[in-house]
Amino acid sequence: MTDHAMLQSVSLSALPSLRHAFFTRGGGVSRGLYESLNAGIGSNDAPENVAENRARMAAAVGVAPQRLITAYQVHSPTVVTAEHPWDPSARPHADAIVTRVLGLAVAVSTADCGPILFADPAAGVIGAAHAGWRGALAGVAEATIAAMEQCGAARARIVAVLGPMIRQANYEVGPEFVTQFIKDDEANARFFQPAPRAGHALFDLAGYIAARIAAAGVGRIEDVGRCTYADPATFYSYRRSVHRREADYGRHLNAIALAG
Repeated sequence: MTDHAMLQSVSLSALPSLRHAFFTRGGGVSRGLYESLNAGIGSNDAPENVAENRARMAAAVGVAPQRLITAYQVHSPTVVTAEHPWDPSARPHADAIVTRVLGLAVAVSTADCGPILFADPAAGVIGAAHAGWRGALAGVAEATIAAMEQCGAARARIVAVLGPMIRQANYEVGPEFVTQFIKDDEANARFFQPAPRAGHALFDLAGYIAARIAAAGVGRIEDVGRCTYADPATFYSYRRSVHRREADYGRHLNAIALAG
């Protein structure tokens, strides 16, 4: 797989015995709306193309295809701890996975939502979380950190990296959305800016996620700073597909593994 097919974090790349990737849409075999590295099991892409794409991504993080695992994501704060691979047809309903098993890659699927990769290299514990606005508000990042602690991690040692997601300039929301966040915490007002459309606002999902992770006491936070909506050549985007009235959209994988 070529380098342009994935993005990497400076913080995670500096850690020994760790492999990770925020995969882009390049380097796969899918065609049409899904061109080319679509990982979406739930998409209408040809299953054999999705399987080949996932096999390529598994190889890029140094594991066999069956050892690259994802959950059935439901926009929740639910976290599962993986001790071994599971069958794709029996994926647990969750939005984050943690593990301390060598040679097991944990991953989350995104197409505008925020992927977060976590690692405590001293404890040998890693995690991946899917943080859309619902999951972020419900505390999926904090739940992932707590699950990592149960595996022996220390939050002060954890490195957390935010991957490509929809950014504030392209994330317009209605007044009821703003009200929900302000009701949860008045300080959340700082994550909204006025939108061109009257009564609407632009939401800083990445800023909100980062603030919650920082408040949880994580030692280091990095944000790759890329926008899925704004760069159709590089990324899939659910919201962009809606605005273009497209029939479906591709999904990215964001994966991390302890080399074994």
